[in-house]
Amino acid sequence: MDWGNVTAEDLVDALREVDWSSPPRPLSEFFSRFTVPRSYAKWNSRLKCNLYYYRTNYFILIVFILGLGFLRRPVAIVAAILTTLSIAFLNDSFAGTFSEKVTRTVRQFSPHLAAKMRPPLTPVIRGRPSAKRAVYVCGRPRGVFVLIFSSVSFILWYVSCGLLTVLWALAIGLLATILHASFRTPNLKARLNTFREEFRAVWRNYSEL
Repeated sequence: MDWGNVTAEDLVDALREVDWSSPPRPLSEFFSRFTVPRSYAKWNSRLKCNLYYYRTNYFILIVFILGLGFLRRPVAIVAAILTTLSIAFLNDSFAGTFSEKVTRTVRQFSPHLAAKMRPPLTPVIRGRPSAKRAVYVCGRPRGVFVLIFSSVSFILWYVSCGLLTVLWALAIGLLATILHASFRTPNLKARLNTFREEFRAVWRNYSEL
């Protein structure tokens, strides 16, 4: 896969649709080999490849740095968790997995309520969905949960006065992520992983025809 031809929009769409439940890469691999890219094209391709391949590691790194900044602000920790959830709900895989697990848990106590939490059926015309399948969480559109979690987290940020802290911690986390992704040399496993994800995307599009 030629990462130099992948746009930022394509990368964001791939990160939104990809499965984030995969475990992080081992630290021995994460801090294995670093080299300086020889050109802007090499740097651009390496940055996108590493951001996709080490996505779970970067997410944990940013959360860890944010946690260090909130040790003395418990309310800010809750606000950070809600903000993280509101962002995580934008990922199709996370939203579907979260909804499935909550529905399964509720079904053990109230099957009638769990039945109401099922997503509505997508109308099919001539064997194909009439539109792109919308993502539902616990029977409600995903945007409802994103709006609620974002609103509550904004109020908590305002009450805790920790917005400046999160901005500094987020800036440090993003800087560390960009530096690692820029100098970490992609290995053969990373390249094979991108080919596998590309094959899955092609197969998924083929199965929807």
